[in-house]
Amino acid sequence: MRTLSLLTLGTAAAGLATAPLMADAHRETALADHGVSLTPEELLAPYYAKLEESVGLPVAPANASLAPESVITRLAFGSCNHQLRPQDYWGVIAETNPDLFLFIGDNNYGDNGWSGDLALTSLREAYRVQATTPELGEFRAQVPMMVTWDDHDFGFNDGGANFAPRRWSETIYETFWSASDEVRSRPGIYESRTFGIEGQRTQVIMLDTRYFRSDFDRMEYTMNRPPLGPYVPSDDESKTMLGNAQWEWLQQELAKPADLRIIVSSIQIITDAHDYESWEQLPAERARLYEMLANRAESGMVMLSGDRHAGGIYSDVTPETKGERVWELTSSSLNYSFSSTERNTAREPDAKRLTDFISEENFGLVEIDWATRNFTISLRGAVEGEERVTRTVSW
Repeated sequence: MRTLSLLTLGTAAAGLATAPLMADAHRETALADHGVSLTPEELLAPYYAKLEESVGLPVAPANASLAPESVITRLAFGSCNHQLRPQDYWGVIAETNPDLFLFIGDNNYGDNGWSGDLALTSLREAYRVQATTPELGEFRAQVPMMVTWDDHDFGFNDGGANFAPRRWSETIYETFWSASDEVRSRPGIYESRTFGIEGQRTQVIMLDTRYFRSDFDRMEYTMNRPPLGPYVPSDDESKTMLGNAQWEWLQQELAKPADLRIIVSSIQIITDAHDYESWEQLPAERARLYEMLANRAESGMVMLSGDRHAGGIYSDVTPETKGERVWELTSSSLNYSFSSTERNTAREPDAKRLTDFISEENFGLVEIDWATRNFTISLRGAVEGEERVTRTVSW
């Protein structure tokens, strides 16, 4: 049997990892050229085991806890936080007195145009900066938090299952956020928790739209290329957003008793108005999601998303939702806005978006009135906390 040194393994894997979007079949061929019948992740495993021993991974400031029996009446969330930009917004969010905060992706920008650094040095540095951010530390001491990731804190822009260092990225994430034993026990970072008492139970389902996701199909480049993204919907039903294990887990979670379910996806679900990353690019997977949500155990439901550096309120009814009107609140970004609301609203008309496309820095709120069985979703300005858009929904 051929024996390869750690250096040889790392060198072989590095050649593959510098092309993270390489198809699996091509990667297997490349591995065969090295005389090794292992996947890139298996090749990299000993390298990462040694690296973890030597580098010392950053850990987030301690977080307040939320007892399982706690009834949630106000939940805040946000996405797209650049670790090097001011983070005064943490105090603004804290002033709304949320029972729970959901950090739903691009929680730092550590990918830094990843071009083959297997150690993910820039990602680790981004987390290290976060670990010493005083505003984050003060907030976490007051407000319990649940977390999922998106591409920039996953480690590769628009990356998915073909990102070779994804297991190392997961280790960095789970160490920093002190992930639960359940999350650490399996690939991917999806998680669900239920809070409250019978009649007032809130289930929070945090999906992982990165670790297992297939590559999106890219549109052909032309001089007349539309300005709203590079992707086109795929008719390949073998492509996946969540992966088989996470789909099975989600079905089990939706069968559990709850009065209101919060479904978190780092990328947008309902909209068809752009060609950036969204569930629209895998229509069979979105239909599967809608059907699974429609068949859930009886409960209210709202979906939350981020990613877009703008936000708004969306709603739709489709055959897959079985006549139920579904709701989605997108909040982005916390401190990294790109353009004005007027410009974004005009350049992205959307029949499914019920509000302006709020581009100024923002966070989201879900406020629950258990007595009337209503929830109110709103976007608030991240600088002063003013209400920008709002809707109240009965369930």
